[in-house]
Amino acid sequence: MNNWAAFEKAEPEFAAVVRARFERFPHHVLATLRKDGSPRVTGLNVEFRGGELWLGMMAGSMKARDLRRDPRFALHTNPGPGDRTPDGDVRISGRAVEIVDPPELHRYAEEKGSPHPFHLFHADLTEVVHTRVDGEELVVRTWTPAGGPRVLRRGDDDEPAREVPLS
Repeated sequence: MNNWAAFEKAEPEFAAVVRARFERFPHHVLATLRKDGSPRVTGLNVEFRGGELWLGMMAGSMKARDLRRDPRFALHTNPGPGDRTPDGDVRISGRAVEIVDPPELHRYAEEKGSPHPFHLFHADLTEVVHTRVDGEELVVRTWTPAGGPRVLRRGDDDEPAREVPLS
């Protein structure tokens, strides 16, 4: 399992940047796969608690049905107002693991004040990406459980992106 706690342990500074970006605004964008394989994009609030990234949703929602059928997802941070994102964009991809144990669901609902019934998933991370602009370059920092961290820089010319050493 590659949960939030595993990412945080492997890359504490990167995890802090990602978490801060998600906590800046409450509402984000979740992409799931419909029954026919086409994408579905919907809004979602997320929460970091107990070493997990939690995805909660209304009972019977289409996004919950999608995740029950195919747990793959991508979650993108709210870009915020205007056309500037000084903290960059963050995306997390992974597999949603549904919580079905009634006592665990009840405990979560009590702690959050969530109305019953609802669907609750935690994220098994497959990739974390932070993209930002630094001067005239795009900087893309990624982390995968198998590959670890990586940073690419790319200018607005025809040159290919180049990998840079991690600092």
